Amino acid sequence: MPESLTDTTPNLPQSHTNFLLARGVVEIFPDSSSENLLNRITEANRPLRIKLGIDPTRPDLHLGHTVALRKLRQFQDAGHVAVLIIGDFTAQIGDPTGKSEARPRLTAVEVLHNAETYLDQARKILDFRSDRLELRHNSEWLGKLDLQEIIGLMASMTVGQMLAKEGFSGRYEKGTPIYLHEFLYPLLQGYDSVAIQSDVELGGTDQKFNILVGRDLQIHLNQTGKDKVGQFGLLLPLLVGLDGVQKMSKSLDNYVGLTEDPLSMYSKLEKVPDSLVNQYFELLTDIDITALPENPRERQKQLARAIVGQYHGGDAALQAQQDAEKIVLSGVTSDLGQIPEFALSAIAFPTPLYYLLKASGLCKSNNEAQSQINNGAVRIDGEKVQDLTFATADELTGKVLQVGKKKFLRLI
Repeated sequence: MPESLTDTTPNLPQSHTNFLLARGVVEIFPDSSSENLLNRITEANRPLRIKLGIDPTRPDLHLGHTVALRKLRQFQDAGHVAVLIIGDFTAQIGDPTGKSEARPRLTAVEVLHNAETYLDQARKILDFRSDRLELRHNSEWLGKLDLQEIIGLMASMTVGQMLAKEGFSGRYEKGTPIYLHEFLYPLLQGYDSVAIQSDVELGGTDQKFNILVGRDLQIHLNQTGKDKVGQFGLLLPLLVGLDGVQKMSKSLDNYVGLTEDPLSMYSKLEKVPDSLVNQYFELLTDIDITALPENPRERQKQLARAIVGQYHGGDAALQAQQDAEKIVLSGVTSDLGQIPEFALSAIAFPTPLYYLLKASGLCKSNNEAQSQINNGAVRIDGEKVQDLTFATADELTGKVLQVGKKKFLRLI
């Protein structure tokens, strides 16, 4: 891999380029195949500028967000420049895509906080070296547009074109209000492509309209290459959530968060519906799908280990698998991803086990706790424990404390 990408033309094997443009890709436009984009890659004589815009409307990322981030990393590894745009300006408007009503508007303080946590988590995926990543905030240019320039952007599109956007037509027909500031969103996101002179923009299938606006604005403002088509759009699937029905979403509680502990993450992923396992492998790992185990259960376990390993390391993934198996063998049948949590910060250490059981609510009194311990009903990560005293919280953090077969919590 070249030390500096700014003066180097990517020269990769055909197989790698095919992987880049085919794996997990739903559509490349304006051409229906990857041929024109492949030509741009090979003929550009420079690394391409690959745009991914994110609006930090929430502080936490889940695996659904990583689909586009992983593709951006693949372009980085192929020698191109990733341009990650933090939509600190557009997030205050809110993307109306797929919404039955206007999004609540966020404050600048809320957006800044969300952006900081977002970037901390994105570091698990992207290469943040300065020659690999260009990190921009769209307030840099959008905050400087004057009214005349904004009117110029609005003059590039018709109301009819806007009403073709996902969600707008349905809301209009139902008489649900569409506010004028919502029409500005795709124009401003599209202007991002002009500001950073992107060659390719990545996005989910729900972002096609916004990406097309960016391409059209580049053409409208005479910012195109010799092919006169503006940026290419590369659309990626929306990851289906753990329910196997709707896209992954925190509000639907069908998600796996990037900040979840290894055991929670593993326990959720090993239960991914069989119909989704191959898609998860394709979108969330680089593993060869043709080499997966034939046994469906082994596929689920391999998927869980692989993804936990990406975000917590291989040792943590193996430990999570072992802990999950111990808990299952101990008779706990509940969804491990939904285990209640108890904060050890409420405990003064050192502390005896019987006090921890009472303070956490697993037992009603010290006497009951002592009785449960003596009867061998208390387990930590599936292993029976006796009357112990713990010196520090570190000895317990991340472990599952269990009384009997139905009462348990994760210690955090």
